[in-house]
Amino acid sequence: MNISKYEQRVLHALAQGGRIQHIKDDRGKIVEVDCFSREGFRLADCSLPVFARLRRRRLIASKGGGAYRITRDGLAAVRGQLDNR
Repeated sequence: MNISKYEQRVLHALAQGGRIQHIKDDRGKIVEVDCFSREGFRLADCSLPVFARLRRRRLIASKGGGAYRITRDGLAAVRGQLDNR
């Protein structure tokens, strides 16, 4: 699967325990997303188009209206990266 650099960064943050918080408008459409790492830092690479592509490919999912997290398909798609801490 061909995944962009920004999608890889978001998936990597989610694979380490991060989450994507979403905000909906009055009609129920998602209008804003924020990606947070497990430490609580906000990832600037997560935009609405990146979120839409990940969701369309079913690499992330939400359960019970909660935050979006990585799926098993997403874990299989993410490439291993060194943790730069």
